[in-house]
Amino acid sequence: MKRHKRTRASARLLGLSAAVLSAAAAAFTYTAATGAAAPNEETERSANPSSGATRTVRYDLGDEAWKLPQTGEPAELTGVVHYPANLGTGRHPLIVMLHGWHETCADRKADAARTAAEASGDDAAYEAASAMLFAWPCAKGTPALPSERGYDYVARELAAQGFVVASVGGNGINASPLSGDDNPAARADVINRHLRMWQELSSKGKGELAGKFVDPATGAARRVGFAHHVDMGNVGIMGHSRAGAGATWQAADSHRRQWPKGVDVKAVAAVAPAYNVMTEDMSPYTITKTPFATFRGTCDGQVGGEAFSFAADAAKGNRSGFYRFAIHGANHNYFNTQWSPQSRQVAAFDDATPVKGHPGQCTDREDAAPTRQLTEKQQRHVATTYLGAFFRRHLLGDTGQDQVLTGARHPDAAITDVDVTATAPST
Repeated sequence: MKRHKRTRASARLLGLSAAVLSAAAAAFTYTAATGAAAPNEETERSANPSSGATRTVRYDLGDEAWKLPQTGEPAELTGVVHYPANLGTGRHPLIVMLHGWHETCADRKADAARTAAEASGDDAAYEAASAMLFAWPCAKGTPALPSERGYDYVARELAAQGFVVASVGGNGINASPLSGDDNPAARADVINRHLRMWQELSSKGKGELAGKFVDPATGAARRVGFAHHVDMGNVGIMGHSRAGAGATWQAADSHRRQWPKGVDVKAVAAVAPAYNVMTEDMSPYTITKTPFATFRGTCDGQVGGEAFSFAADAAKGNRSGFYRFAIHGANHNYFNTQWSPQSRQVAAFDDATPVKGHPGQCTDREDAAPTRQLTEKQQRHVATTYLGAFFRRHLLGDTGQDQVLTGARHPDAAITDVDVTATAPST
């Protein structure tokens, strides 16, 4: 019987490549302060890259605006955009974020029915309730579960530093039967679909996104001058959970020709990536030309440490920069606010494994050494620090972040340890 709690089976069981380890620096637990801010080095960048003030808009082209290439099933084209309040006169790097596998419909009755069915062992009732929670589009009167809003905390901070950040929806993919490598391929497709729309908007001020921005709270139309202010040759991608695998697929050397014309991805981050356990051919994931970072918490109850192994093998031969960050006390779901208990959202839960007799301690499996579990706020603070350092370094050229990315400095030492394994970019 299927259960809604994801398991480590979603991570690929693959031994860590000795060749990759030998090429990487040793792990550090660092203790110093954060790096300095970067200067404005490029004349084409905005004259106001870090003013701090940000704004937010949303676009929604419909729940069935796109058809999955693999199955023809409907999927949404929607996103929430955080951006600098003053776009200035230059161009801002674009970061596209995509969430992973989670329930698609915020159906509280179905959630309660599934919980009751699980407790009673009623397989038929469990499957019926799950079908309602993973429907797409959602039933009339049932709101979609907005997983794309789960990264507002980091997107807002990145926008304050000069980035335009679009977190896009993947509910249609989550409701589909796509499995194996077809799942990350579909997530890469939707990333490229959004990039194509942004490229047309930025270069011409036209296309599907033109005139489609609204206030997220009121739905009132918003006019935003993104045209000629988004640098599509300087793009970052972030994927969480199964979208971490999707981001790796999208940025792979063998898939660069699928990027829309005029788009160049300069940095890719996989947060708690859930890869296909059956993958044997690594070529669809291999990234050697693009800086690549992967993150995982030591209390992740969904994705095992094998995610690091997969990422290391995917980055074998990467001379652009490869980084792995093991965040002590972090779990899987706290990276997304919509999946975390404090949101009180449907299907939100803490996936860390508790330690009997040790309140506040957690592991990722029963036989692992325990550590102090981070709060939701603490985990997101650390994620923001390291994602910010990564994107600032590789999209803004801020070499002041190098000591953070290589483990020489630890800006969040007062919160937790972060083990870093890094291969710096070749010069």
